[in-house]
Amino acid sequence: MLRPESAAESAFRDEVRTWLEAELPAELRDLTFRPAPAAALSWYRKLSARGWIAPHWPRAFGGMEASPVQQLILMEEAARIGAPELPTQGLNQIGPILQRFGSPEQKAQHLQAILSGEVIWCQGYSEPGAGSDLASLRTRGRLEEDAVVISGHKIWTTWGHHADWMYALVRTDEDAPKREGISFVLIDLTSPGITRRPILTLADEREFSEIFLDEVHVPRANIVGRPGSGWTVATALLDQERVLIGSPSNALRALERLRRVVRALGEGLDADGRARLAEAETETEVLVAAYLQLVEDQGCGRPVDAATLKLLGSETTQFILDVEQEICGAAAALKYPEVSGGEVIDFSELFLQSRRLSIYGGSNEIQRGLVATRVLDLPKGRA
Repeated sequence: MLRPESAAESAFRDEVRTWLEAELPAELRDLTFRPAPAAALSWYRKLSARGWIAPHWPRAFGGMEASPVQQLILMEEAARIGAPELPTQGLNQIGPILQRFGSPEQKAQHLQAILSGEVIWCQGYSEPGAGSDLASLRTRGRLEEDAVVISGHKIWTTWGHHADWMYALVRTDEDAPKREGISFVLIDLTSPGITRRPILTLADEREFSEIFLDEVHVPRANIVGRPGSGWTVATALLDQERVLIGSPSNALRALERLRRVVRALGEGLDADGRARLAEAETETEVLVAAYLQLVEDQGCGRPVDAATLKLLGSETTQFILDVEQEICGAAAALKYPEVSGGEVIDFSELFLQSRRLSIYGGSNEIQRGLVATRVLDLPKGRA
């Protein structure tokens, strides 16, 4: 990147780069999909043992409490070496939410297990007919004295068929207004009554699943906050998720893929191609600056605009990979990566995967609506 670094930041970058070069196995480098659970968790646990698995968590909860620049350096060096994408719903979503809203018992049970990689989490938000309009969900929870009895159907659940636990939105009060009868529940996926089915995606992978719940008994103590307050917890989690989706991590991975194509083309890259590369690098720098500002504001307790960052991050990543497709020419139709000059060249796999970034965490159309009402203070449209 073009920004200046302090001596301490440069030393940290050297430390990270040296450690990654020595510790990241060759078979886990330059993958376009998440590796199989056993391989992913072995690397997850190695990062955890090094103290770098949760750079954004406070030290009080076992995290690194890294500065915004340190967090960015970790992303940049991971992208450069081709480190694999890991399951992060525990680290980036439910972990911070439990730190904020969880009971002492919930924190004690779950936070350390997330850090160590002992438990994989997934998100039970979307349903058939309840995606962007999440509050219209139909999964029901019957409140009993010591339990919530849940029946329903969740879909597009990342790693749901591998996960150990799911945090889910469940309607527990049929008579309450649309957003007020929803509870946020922690569900052990080994509970009786749960069926999981993986979904084959456009990128020819099975990263998502659908989950069916049939009279699943969950301890009432697994409700985060009070029953019916789940929408507050859920929207806080979505803001956190949007910050992570909008982080430069995906764009940096995409830019590394683009630079490898450029290096492979060598003198075959024309002036238009060089101009497009410069444009992609500039857009990435804009995203980096926006992310650093937001994380700094967040750390100081100032209000942040997660929706704008999510828009910028997802669309910057898609733009970079669109540029890569342009520069690749006919090779853009190649399905699988190839090796050129000792580097793995990915022509289309990451491009195909990037299409979903504008849907994750609420579609980009929804984010524009949030920016219009929350940031620009424009009047809301009719429901």
